[in-house]
Amino acid sequence: MKSVVAMTGASGAIYGIRLLQELPGEKILVMSDTAKKIIPAETGHSVEEVEKMADEVYEQDDLMAPIASGTFDYDIMFVVPCTESSVAKFAAGMGDDLISRAFMCALKEGRKIVLVPRETPKSAVMLENELKLARLGVVMLDANPAFYPNPKTVSDMVDFIVGRCLMQAGIDQDLFERWGSSD
Repeated sequence: MKSVVAMTGASGAIYGIRLLQELPGEKILVMSDTAKKIIPAETGHSVEEVEKMADEVYEQDDLMAPIASGTFDYDIMFVVPCTESSVAKFAAGMGDDLISRAFMCALKEGRKIVLVPRETPKSAVMLENELKLARLGVVMLDANPAFYPNPKTVSDMVDFIVGRCLMQAGIDQDLFERWGSSD
Protein backbone atom coordinates (compact mmCIF):
# COMPACT_ATOMS: atom_id res chain seq x y z
CA MET A 1 0.00 0.00 0.00
CA LYS A 2 1.16 3.51 -0.82
CA SER A 3 -0.35 6.39 1.18
CA VAL A 4 -0.08 10.14 1.09
CA VAL A 5 -0.36 11.75 4.52
CA ALA A 6 -0.82 15.51 4.67
CA MET A 7 -0.76 17.33 7.98
CA THR A 8 -2.23 20.82 8.13
CA GLY A 9 -2.09 23.36 10.92
CA ALA A 10 -5.02 22.25 13.01
CA SER A 11 -4.63 21.16 16.59
CA GLY A 12 -4.35 17.38 16.75
CA ALA A 13 -0.94 16.76 15.21
CA ILE A 14 -0.79 13.57 17.27
CA TYR A 15 -3.41 12.01 14.97
CA GLY A 16 -1.15 12.42 11.95
CA ILE A 17 1.91 11.20 13.85
CA ARG A 18 0.12 8.14 15.16
CA LEU A 19 -1.23 7.37 11.68
CA LEU A 20 2.31 7.51 10.28
CA GLN A 21 3.39 5.07 13.00
CA GLU A 22 0.62 2.60 12.19
CA LEU A 23 0.26 2.78 8.39
CA PRO A 24 1.85 -0.15 6.59
CA GLY A 25 3.62 0.22 3.27
CA GLU A 26 5.06 3.30 1.64
CA LYS A 27 4.24 6.64 3.26
CA ILE A 28 4.57 10.00 1.55
CA LEU A 29 4.37 13.02 3.85
CA VAL A 30 3.73 16.71 3.32
CA MET A 31 3.20 19.15 6.19
CA SER A 32 2.03 22.73 6.11
CA ASP A 33 4.25 25.35 7.66
CA THR A 34 1.77 25.78 10.51
CA ALA A 35 1.68 22.03 11.14
CA LYS A 36 5.45 22.15 11.56
CA LYS A 37 5.00 24.74 14.32
CA ILE A 38 2.20 22.84 16.04
CA ILE A 39 3.95 19.44 16.10
CA PRO A 40 6.59 20.30 18.74
CA ALA A 41 4.19 22.51 20.69
CA GLU A 42 1.56 19.76 21.05
CA THR A 43 3.44 16.50 20.92
CA GLY A 44 7.03 16.84 22.08
CA HIS A 45 8.11 15.38 18.71
CA SER A 46 10.36 17.37 16.42
CA VAL A 47 9.49 17.89 12.79
CA GLU A 48 12.59 15.87 11.90
CA GLU A 49 11.35 12.91 13.99
CA VAL A 50 8.00 13.01 12.19
CA GLU A 51 9.68 13.22 8.79
CA LYS A 52 11.67 10.06 9.61
CA MET A 53 8.37 8.17 9.93
CA ALA A 54 7.77 8.64 6.19
CA ASP A 55 9.52 7.15 3.19
CA GLU A 56 9.34 10.40 1.22
CA VAL A 57 8.78 13.97 2.42
CA TYR A 58 7.87 16.99 0.31
CA GLU A 59 7.59 20.66 1.20
CA GLN A 60 4.26 22.47 1.03
CA ASP A 61 5.49 24.77 -1.73
CA ASP A 62 6.92 21.99 -3.94
CA LEU A 63 4.41 21.91 -6.77
CA MET A 64 6.84 19.79 -8.80
CA ALA A 65 6.55 16.87 -6.32
CA PRO A 66 5.17 13.64 -7.83
CA ILE A 67 1.95 13.86 -5.75
CA ALA A 68 1.11 17.12 -7.59
CA SER A 69 0.31 15.04 -10.68
CA GLY A 70 -2.74 12.92 -11.35
CA THR A 71 -0.52 10.36 -13.06
CA PHE A 72 1.36 9.58 -9.84
CA ASP A 73 -0.10 6.35 -8.49
CA TYR A 74 -0.94 5.69 -4.84
CA ASP A 75 -3.81 4.14 -2.93
CA ILE A 76 -5.17 6.67 -0.45
CA MET A 77 -4.71 10.23 0.77
CA PHE A 78 -5.18 11.28 4.37
CA VAL A 79 -5.30 14.89 5.55
CA VAL A 80 -4.89 14.58 9.30
CA PRO A 81 -5.35 16.86 11.07
CA CYS A 82 -7.26 18.92 8.56
CA THR A 83 -8.01 22.59 9.12
CA GLU A 84 -11.37 23.95 8.08
CA SER A 85 -9.40 26.43 6.00
CA SER A 86 -8.03 23.46 4.04
CA VAL A 87 -11.53 22.01 3.76
CA ALA A 88 -12.71 25.34 2.32
CA LYS A 89 -9.82 25.43 -0.15
CA PHE A 90 -10.57 21.85 -1.24
CA ALA A 91 -14.29 22.57 -1.62
CA ALA A 92 -13.52 25.63 -3.74
CA GLY A 93 -11.23 23.62 -6.02
CA MET A 94 -8.11 25.59 -5.16
CA GLY A 95 -4.77 23.87 -5.69
CA ASP A 96 -2.23 26.57 -4.86
CA ASP A 97 0.09 24.55 -2.59
CA LEU A 98 1.18 20.92 -2.56
CA ILE A 99 -1.46 19.73 -0.10
CA SER A 100 -4.37 21.27 -1.99
CA ARG A 101 -2.91 20.31 -5.38
CA ALA A 102 -2.42 16.69 -4.26
CA PHE A 103 -6.02 16.71 -2.96
CA MET A 104 -7.30 18.00 -6.32
CA CYS A 105 -5.37 15.26 -8.14
CA ALA A 106 -6.64 12.54 -5.80
CA LEU A 107 -10.21 13.80 -6.24
CA LYS A 108 -10.09 13.97 -10.04
CA GLU A 109 -8.45 10.53 -10.25
CA GLY A 110 -11.10 8.96 -8.00
CA ARG A 111 -8.69 7.96 -5.23
CA LYS A 112 -9.88 7.41 -1.70
CA ILE A 113 -9.48 10.55 0.42
CA VAL A 114 -9.95 10.74 4.18
CA LEU A 115 -10.06 14.11 5.93
CA VAL A 116 -9.86 14.36 9.73
CA PRO A 117 -11.17 17.85 10.53
CA ARG A 118 -10.28 19.19 13.95
CA GLU A 119 -12.57 22.14 14.58
CA THR A 120 -15.47 22.68 16.91
CA PRO A 121 -18.00 24.17 16.91
CA LYS A 122 -18.57 24.34 13.18
CA SER A 123 -20.22 27.18 11.32
CA ALA A 124 -22.78 26.66 8.57
CA VAL A 125 -20.08 27.51 6.02
CA MET A 126 -17.80 24.78 7.40
CA LEU A 127 -20.61 22.24 7.35
CA GLU A 128 -21.57 23.17 3.78
CA ASN A 129 -17.96 22.78 2.65
CA GLU A 130 -17.75 19.36 4.31
CA LEU A 131 -21.07 18.32 2.80
CA LYS A 132 -19.89 19.35 -0.67
CA LEU A 133 -16.78 17.17 -0.29
CA ALA A 134 -18.72 14.26 1.20
CA ARG A 135 -21.06 14.35 -1.80
CA LEU A 136 -17.95 14.03 -3.99
CA GLY A 137 -16.95 10.86 -2.13
CA VAL A 138 -14.46 12.32 0.34
CA VAL A 139 -14.61 10.61 3.75
CA MET A 140 -15.13 13.17 6.51
CA LEU A 141 -13.80 11.47 9.64
CA ASP A 142 -14.08 14.01 12.42
CA ALA A 143 -11.72 13.55 15.35
CA ASN A 144 -14.55 12.40 17.63
CA PRO A 145 -13.45 9.49 19.81
CA ALA A 146 -15.88 6.79 20.84
CA PHE A 147 -16.37 5.78 24.44
CA TYR A 148 -17.67 2.22 23.99
CA PRO A 149 -14.07 0.90 23.94
CA ASN A 150 -13.72 2.45 27.45
CA PRO A 151 -10.70 4.63 26.74
CA LYS A 152 -8.47 5.17 29.77
CA THR A 153 -5.95 7.59 28.28
CA VAL A 154 -5.69 10.28 25.64
CA SER A 155 -3.65 7.76 23.64
CA ASP A 156 -6.64 5.39 23.67
CA MET A 157 -8.83 8.15 22.23
CA VAL A 158 -6.22 9.00 19.57
CA ASP A 159 -5.92 5.30 18.70
CA PHE A 160 -9.67 5.11 18.08
CA ILE A 161 -9.48 7.83 15.42
CA VAL A 162 -6.33 6.36 13.87
CA GLY A 163 -7.93 2.90 13.89
CA ARG A 164 -10.93 4.31 12.04
CA CYS A 165 -8.56 5.86 9.47
CA LEU A 166 -6.88 2.49 8.97
CA MET A 167 -10.27 0.85 8.54
CA GLN A 168 -11.13 3.38 5.80
CA ALA A 169 -7.99 2.21 4.00
CA GLY A 170 -9.07 -1.43 4.34
CA ILE A 171 -6.32 -2.14 6.84
CA ASP A 172 -6.94 -4.45 9.79
CA GLN A 173 -6.33 -2.62 13.02
CA ASP A 174 -5.92 -3.64 16.63
CA LEU A 175 -5.89 -0.18 18.19
CA PHE A 176 -9.39 -0.64 19.62
CA GLU A 177 -12.05 -3.32 19.81
CA ARG A 178 -14.87 -2.95 17.34
CA TRP A 179 -18.39 -2.58 18.63
CA GLY A 180 -19.73 -5.98 19.68
CA SER A 181 -16.40 -7.78 19.27
CA SER A 182 -15.90 -8.38 22.99
CA ASP A 183 -19.03 -10.55 23.30
